[in-house]
Amino acid sequence: MSEDLPPSGAARDEAADDVRVTDADAWATACAEDLQAEKERRRATYGTPPGSAAEELKKLVDAVAEKLSGGQSPLLGAVAGPAAQQVVRQVVQQAKDAVEPVIERNPDVFDHLAAAGNELLAAYRSAVQAQERRWTGRDDRNDPRDGERRDGGDDAGPGERIDLD
Repeated sequence: MSEDLPPSGAARDEAADDVRVTDADAWATACAEDLQAEKERRRATYGTPPGSAAEELKKLVDAVAEKLSGGQSPLLGAVAGPAAQQVVRQVVQQAKDAVEPVIERNPDVFDHLAAAGNELLAAYRSAVQAQERRWTGRDDRNDPRDGERRDGGDDAGPGERIDLD
C-alpha cells in the first residue's frame, strides 16, 4: 500500500530535478548532434575549412619541404648531383626543425599576424581606391591644388598648353 501513495514534497522536488537534468542533457545532446550534422554537411559541400594560421603555415612548410626534398628539385634541375640534393634535404630539414617548435609554442601569434596582415591589406586597398578615384574623377580645369588656371585665358606664352592628364 505504501507504493500507491503519492511522493512527499521533498521526493516530488527530487523527481522534478531529475526530469529537468534529463531534459537539459537531452537538449544539449540534440544541439550537439545538430551542430555535428551541420559541420558534416558544410564539409561535404565546401570541403574542409581552413585551419588556424599556425596550422596553415605548418602545411605550407611541409609542402615546400616535400617539394624541395623530392627527387628532382625544380630549383636544381637535372644538373645537380646527389651531393647537392643531399645538401638541400639537410637545409630543408634544419629549417623545418627550426620553424615547427615556434609554430607549436605560439599559434595565437600567427593568428594575430594574419589578422594584422588582413587589416593592412584593407587599408592599402582603401588608399589605392581613393587615389584612383582622385585620378579618374578629377576636373583638371578647376583643381585648387594647382594654384593656376589651365584654361589658357591669360597665358602670355606664344603656344597653347595641352594637358595630357
